Amino acid sequence: MIRQVVFDLGQVLVHYEPDYMTGIYIKNEEDRKTAEKVIFDRLYWDPLDAGTISDEELMKCVYSRLPERLWEQAREVYDNWYYNMPEIDGMRNIISKLKTTYGLRIFILSNIGKTFAEHASEIPILSVAEKCIFSAVCGHIKPNTDMFEYLCRECGIKPEETLFIDDNAKNVAGAEKYGIRSYRFDGDPAALERYLDGILDNNQ
Repeated sequence: MIRQVVFDLGQVLVHYEPDYMTGIYIKNEEDRKTAEKVIFDRLYWDPLDAGTISDEELMKCVYSRLPERLWEQAREVYDNWYYNMPEIDGMRNIISKLKTTYGLRIFILSNIGKTFAEHASEIPILSVAEKCIFSAVCGHIKPNTDMFEYLCRECGIKPEETLFIDDNAKNVAGAEKYGIRSYRFDGDPAALERYLDGILDNNQ
């Protein structure tokens, strides 16, 4: 029986689009492409999500790769990216239905840095969840098994009673390896809602 649904954040509940986030502050196309590639380089964001480097360490690396004339704009992009993630249409309605129609608990599990976690109360979509687990804060990261073990322990939930929704195939596989039923979100809320209705209408 499914008792709770755990959602990833980026590209599941909100649009995480570096091109869009960079373009708000840098209008020149060539500069925007250059800055986006550097600011959102996984070379920095993977350790940021793991909590092993700081914002200032990341920005120092960014500055070393960008012309000085872009430093101020790059800082604006980085300091505001988490405010520039529009919600994906339809996902709030799905979550509301999961709560009211099916009586399920809702959690969020995201690979994301400490600064985002510090500003979590300012991100409206996060209010849908009973609890949010952020990688850099808890010291674990998807798709590693210990992240899902931590999720279950911290939230007091059982793997076999949990459904996990993520857009990343590796994260889905990691959850399933731990015994959590999972769904890979492809950007289509209607398809997700059909899937949820299919498994929850006879959820016993």
